[in-house]
Parts: sequence; structure tokens; C-alpha cells
Amino acid sequence: MRREELELSGDLRRGDGRSGMVDRCVLTAGERAEVAELVNGVLGRCDSWDPLAFVDDSVPLAQELPARLRRFLVEARVNEVDVTVVSNLPVDEDLAPTPIGWDAAAKTGAGSREELVLLLCGSILGEPFGWCNQQDGRLVHDVVPVPGMEQSLTSASSSAGLSLHTEDVFHACRGDYVSLYCLRNPDAIGTTFVRGASLPFSPDMRELLSKEVFTFYPDDSHVGMTLNALDGDNSATPVRPSTTGTVLFGPKERPYFRFDIDFMEAEGDAAEAMREVQRQMASRVERVVLSPGDAVFIDNYRVVHGREPFTARFDGTDRWLKRVNLIRDVRRIYTMSASRSRIILG
Repeated sequence: MRREELELSGDLRRGDGRSGMVDRCVLTAGERAEVAELVNGVLGRCDSWDPLAFVDDSVPLAQELPARLRRFLVEARVNEVDVTVVSNLPVDEDLAPTPIGWDAAAKTGAGSREELVLLLCGSILGEPFGWCNQQDGRLVHDVVPVPGMEQSLTSASSSAGLSLHTEDVFHACRGDYVSLYCLRNPDAIGTTFVRGASLPFSPDMRELLSKEVFTFYPDDSHVGMTLNALDGDNSATPVRPSTTGTVLFGPKERPYFRFDIDFMEAEGDAAEAMREVQRQMASRVERVVLSPGDAVFIDNYRVVHGREPFTARFDGTDRWLKRVNLIRDVRRIYTMSASRSRIILG
């Protein structure tokens, strides 16, 4: 079925764990118009757009999204779906050029309509939150290539691929979901991912990965340091704060999984287990190519994700995504920080 036909009829596809299959809901033209009308109404009542000031209203307003979309997202949450995609969401026809850096987007408010769309959809799955040391504590991040950061181990990179990782692997309050909304992707750059459930761990490997012998470090976006993907050396990580824990955790029949080869360490047999996990992941990589109007919700407890390399032009036409972290229970953050703030202080 062609995309234009899907826009007219709507479509719902359930993934079955096979390569290339994800749960996807394609909105009809009428449903897309409903979302656009809701967004226009909210922005029309705002003197200025501030995602952090709006976020407490996002959950009740999300109940005004089309019923089929709400049901699809609720089922994804209940069933702990690995990767969930919503297509044919509205994107501004007069979209600004891709900013050269997130700070340029922050200054101009570029993509505010799309930020609101992502917050509304994401609020069905979890509570939006942010980090004080990422993009100046912004709730919604801009994922764009940045000059001089082409080889970095952050989402600002381009010519270096972003290696498969759990988002914020080191932190107890890391998100349950990473959500990405595509505004522009003319080069069809893929978001890569591996499902933890697809990795064929032996019983001995499972036992080892379930031991609290792995050290996890904050990535560059948290500490203001920049490691280079070309170096292949993470020897700078030990100077960072760290946490110790397991790679596999949670329910034994369907364990959760966290991994980031660039920002974790272990010794002895555990170090070899890390290398084996990396080898297994390399042969099980899937990809989803986001088009404008596509939002993907990646279960951060069940899937590691990354991004393919590309050549940035820095001419206003590069790939541009909005990103929001979502947590199922925001009280975990409130309890940890002893503050009713959605922005984690460190």
C-alpha cells in the first residue's frame, strides 16, 4: 500500500520481532488534521511557547488526540513494545531551515509546533523530563549535526555513526522511552537499534550479565567532555562519576537490558562478556528510517539504539529531529532529587 493511500485509510501494523518489523500506526488525513487543530489551539492560547511550563498540561490535553492513536500508544506501553512508530503527524509547511546547533534552535524557537506534537503523543507513554546539563536544561532537545562535532560520541555527530547504546545508561532515573520526531531527513539516514530479546545469551552468559560487576559512566553530553569516535579509546571515562550494576535485570522470563560499549567497563570474564555482547549486537542490527511526520518511541529498557553516519552540509537541509525522554513514574525523579522538578540536576 502506498503512503498516500495509507494517509486516506489509516493503517496499523504490529511488529513480530523479525528484522525490520516495528509497530506502526499511520494516521489518516482526518486524524492528522485533528492533531494539527489541537496543536494550533494550544499555541494560540500561549503568549510564548515554553515546553517546561506546558508539560503538566500535556497529559490531560493528550486525551484530545484521536482515539485510535491514543489506544495504539496505550497498548504499546502495556505490552512493552520494543519500537513504536506513529506516521503522518503534522509538520509545519513553512518549517525553518535546520538549525546549526541546538542553541540556534533554542534562540529562535524553531520547530515549536513539532515539540508540542511530540509532547502530546509522548505523554500517553510516559512523563517528559530533562537534564540540567543537557542543552541548558531544555525539556525538548534538537538533534542536529554541529560543525566541529562530526566525530563526537553524541547526537551532534554526523560522519561518525552513533554507536548502539542505552540512553543515559549510568543513571537510575534514565528514561523508559527515548522519543524522536522527524522534521527533516532528506538523506534517509537510519535510526539503528537492537532488541535485547534478540540476543542469544547462553545460561552462563545470562548469569554473568546479571552480576553487579559492570561500571557505567555518564556520556559526553552530561560532563562537558568530548571523546572522539576515531580514537576508539574510552580511557578518559574513569575520571567521571560512575555507578555499578548489571547489564541484564528485571523479570527473568523477559529481562531488561542496558549497554553502552563507549561508556562502560568491566574486568576479567565480565569484560569478555561485554565484547561478546557487542559482537552479537553487530549481527542483529535493525533500522528504521524516519520521514517528516514520523515519531518513534524506543523502549530504553529493552532496546539499544544508534544512528547511521552521514555527511552534514550545514546548509539548512540536514537531518533534524526533536527528542524527549519519557519516564513511566516521574515520582522516581522527584524522590531522588527531593524536588518536584522534571529536570534532573545531575
